Amino acid sequence: MKIKNNKSIYAKYLLLMVSGACAFSACKKDMLNVTPTDRISTTAIESDTAVFEAFVTNRYIGAKLQDKEGEGTNPGFGRAFEYSMWSSVTDESIYNNDDNTWLMQRGQMAPENTGIAGTFWGRSYRSIRECNYALSLLPNFTTMSAAHKTRLEGELKFIRAFRYHDLIRNYGGVVLVGDKVYQLKDNLQDPALYKRASLADCLKYVYAQLDDAASKLPRDNDGTWQLGRATKGAALALKSRLTLYAASPLYGVGTWQDAVTAAQAVISLNKYGIYQGGYANLFTTNETNEGIFERLYTKNAPHVALEIANGPNGYGGWAGNSPLQNLVDDYEMKNGKAITDPTSGYDPNNPYQNRDPRFGMTVLYNGAQYRDSYIQSFIPGGKDSKDGPSNWNTTKTGYYLKKFMNDGYPLLNPWGNSGFQPWLYFRYAEILLNFAEAANEAYGPDVVPPGSSFSARQAVNMVRSRQGVNMPDLDAGLSQAQMRDAVRYERRVELAFEEHRYYDVRRWKIADVTENKPAAGVIITKNSDGTFTYTPKVALDGRSFQQKHYWLPIPRTEIQASNGQLEQNPGY
Repeated sequence: MKIKNNKSIYAKYLLLMVSGACAFSACKKDMLNVTPTDRISTTAIESDTAVFEAFVTNRYIGAKLQDKEGEGTNPGFGRAFEYSMWSSVTDESIYNNDDNTWLMQRGQMAPENTGIAGTFWGRSYRSIRECNYALSLLPNFTTMSAAHKTRLEGELKFIRAFRYHDLIRNYGGVVLVGDKVYQLKDNLQDPALYKRASLADCLKYVYAQLDDAASKLPRDNDGTWQLGRATKGAALALKSRLTLYAASPLYGVGTWQDAVTAAQAVISLNKYGIYQGGYANLFTTNETNEGIFERLYTKNAPHVALEIANGPNGYGGWAGNSPLQNLVDDYEMKNGKAITDPTSGYDPNNPYQNRDPRFGMTVLYNGAQYRDSYIQSFIPGGKDSKDGPSNWNTTKTGYYLKKFMNDGYPLLNPWGNSGFQPWLYFRYAEILLNFAEAANEAYGPDVVPPGSSFSARQAVNMVRSRQGVNMPDLDAGLSQAQMRDAVRYERRVELAFEEHRYYDVRRWKIADVTENKPAAGVIITKNSDGTFTYTPKVALDGRSFQQKHYWLPIPRTEIQASNGQLEQNPGY
């Protein structure tokens, strides 16, 4: 069995959250006593082991709190495959039809309007309370084996830790509620309930939860532990990510040595590797050796049909998350040199030739082969340009998204017949790049850290040498600063559109540079002789970033629900 979005009776929403509890204060007592008929009762969850376990596994998804969060299904961790991806509030892409992303790109966020970022706080604390509720019930199931209860405890602590990770990386220090399951009868105006812990204390708490979870979770998914459920590797991978964040300039509460150790813990499992079946195939194939933790989709539930949502208008697509020229220009040439290097061989008249192969597997560009034809984003007359059909769905940047797309799925009338790709929350390439960044900062490019079997440079080369990519190895003898740039490049292109860029540029404290560059695109004009002229354009005006944007604002409704006791982030 795969953990997936489903509409089984066990997957019905259970409204147990205290978030926004003050909104109920005006309700009449008899209204609160109405027995709902559209959800499983708490009595069933508390007495039936099958119902309880279904409740646990459904903590991998969350309630839909905002429009366009998935389609006919619930969101998972992060935004993942929703219409506007998290990439579209970064310098990776813009969302063609806004979808509450443009205000973030333009630096117009406010506590009253946080765009697509407005659900992190409420959903995370809802999930934390649900995990606490399940943990409080677990000892009561006397017919369940001790070993199975141990696994479930580890699973719940992992899920809870993931939700804290989402809070921390978006808001900084947050409220730690421990194991308590808050009820409406509790004193919800207790100041302790709204006291934000320090960033260091938050991370220390989550590390402990993940260490405990890793000790209780199985190494592998097998016949008794379903595909898609967290394993030891998932818990260790999350700790690797968080220790890397902690050591980064924005956080400054951890050490690079700790980040090396955390990444090495995943590597030392000797379970994962770099998938050699092709970079593009990695994102359309379930359960590869590179996947550490992923969300699996099946055909018995509707979800976003990626192909039509992001495809070219000439094929009936909606352009969706359109890659920016900012990203396109950062891809190296196949020889490993930047396009700004005069010796790279870059030809501005043929800008897409001989680039890092991951470029063509991530971005659809003018002339790229696509399905049964070629992309025509040129004017005049290009079928994938504004001169093509449904021109309101034409890319504003000159590019379309290729990554994650499965050309075997129908683009037209795809409902129920496409969108079944896995979503990789953690994969081995991220761990290698976590290791490389931390090892370089702690020891330098070519030193093999204690307990490790390779250096920072060698770890990056393992990613670059993936079959079908085969980018040149980084040379020995790079300085620490050069290696830092190399790691940042690798994260930029290897992990593009996987919800890393937003957090990377912030933790490196370079967002005031990268996010203040115009959202660039290109106008491609076909000349009478068949050649093309490439003219830069601004795809979305007003792009802006301020210092306060290193952290999100806590939604105003949450501040008000605390009677003003919850401290807002600076600048808002």
